[in-house]
Amino acid sequence: MKKNTHLVFAFCLLLFKTGFAQTQTLSMKDAVAKGLANYGTVKAKANYVSASKASLQQAKRDYLPNLNLSAQQDYGTVNGQNGPMYGFGGFGVASSGLPLATQNWNAGFGALYLANVNWDFFSFGKALEKIKIAKDAVQRDENDLLQEQFQQQIRVAAAYLNLLASQRIIISQQKNLERAIVFKNNTVARAKNGLIAGVDSSQANAEVSNAKIALTKAKDMEQELRSKLAILIGEPYGNFLLDSSFISSIPKNILTPAELKQTHPTLAYYQSRLNVSNEQTKYFRRLYFPTFSMFGIIQERGSGFTAAYTQNQHAYTSDYGTGVNPTRGNYLLGIGMNWNLTTIARNSAQVKSQKFVTAAMQNDYDLANQQIKAQLALADDKIKNALANYNEAPVQVKAANDAYVQKSALYKNGLATIVDVTQTLYALNRAETDRDIAFTNVWQALLLKAASAGDVTLFTNEF
Repeated sequence: MKKNTHLVFAFCLLLFKTGFAQTQTLSMKDAVAKGLANYGTVKAKANYVSASKASLQQAKRDYLPNLNLSAQQDYGTVNGQNGPMYGFGGFGVASSGLPLATQNWNAGFGALYLANVNWDFFSFGKALEKIKIAKDAVQRDENDLLQEQFQQQIRVAAAYLNLLASQRIIISQQKNLERAIVFKNNTVARAKNGLIAGVDSSQANAEVSNAKIALTKAKDMEQELRSKLAILIGEPYGNFLLDSSFISSIPKNILTPAELKQTHPTLAYYQSRLNVSNEQTKYFRRLYFPTFSMFGIIQERGSGFTAAYTQNQHAYTSDYGTGVNPTRGNYLLGIGMNWNLTTIARNSAQVKSQKFVTAAMQNDYDLANQQIKAQLALADDKIKNALANYNEAPVQVKAANDAYVQKSALYKNGLATIVDVTQTLYALNRAETDRDIAFTNVWQALLLKAASAGDVTLFTNEF
């Protein structure tokens, strides 16, 4: 008995938790926060920023001198021959020995150990320009991330408002269906008693079917918008209980003038693209000039062939330890210049190409700037229109409801036709739908204003 009591308690606790989870309200701020944290594109662009920062570190380290260590131990012959030779592609051996009259197969061990330092210490700013390009690339990707986060906040807020409007429309369509069902029941009862024509009951049934279809369409739209919001905030598809407490009020600062921010995320991103392109043009011009290098080499060599081998071809040993033991050393210090003059002809075309790329990016910036300014001006008109509809919507609903009540009463007393009633039913349903949309459009207009100004806080500070 005690065990069963524990099972019942656990089951009740599970039901309580499930019910609590289902009734949790998703606020606008929570939705926006989840959209920033979970959306794939935002996370991807954050990784691009990390990659650009790593590339910047690489560009800085490319300026460091090259330090190469090498060691080799070999076994082979040392036959030499007078004559020219070019080790094309590296396919040649560096055997050194006497140019004897005949081939012999005397073989011993040899070794080479060296350290090489090579530093391109002056290249007319090539290395510094590469670093500048990498820095501007980091700034570009950071601005890209910022504008993606900005746009994501706008997308989530717009999806939230659309879903909220669709849920309110479902409620209005449900009320419309309930009115149609009550009207049908009254009509059928009166037709059975012979008080009205039987065709009126058919018309009433048709109105119920029409209301059901409208409700199904509203649910279908709500499901699509729910799926879109779920994707944007990175949540599983399901029912969202949204906060509708704010929708029937006007935002406090909706009429406050807003100016285009100089740091508009979208414009900042386009400007950073321009900066990268300009630096790339400067870098390509630097390639016209030569590169000055300093180098130094320390070398040790060992050989199984002794100094007397020039007179006595038996003066060698095949002993491994003797052959690989370094007995001769050399060092070399130098400075050099490398200038490929044909680079000037090749890179001039590349510079010209990059200039056209820069011009194209400038065109993109100008277009984006023009569109944003036009959108900001449009937002003010949208706000005026939305406020006008917001004020008219309750008047329309009240008038439509009064007309419906009046025509229903007249119809019950035989003073109006069913067509009169259905017309007022349509008008009331349309008025309620317009009201739901009008209330949401006020907030959508404010969101458009925030998006155009580049300041999402104009919208989020209202919550």
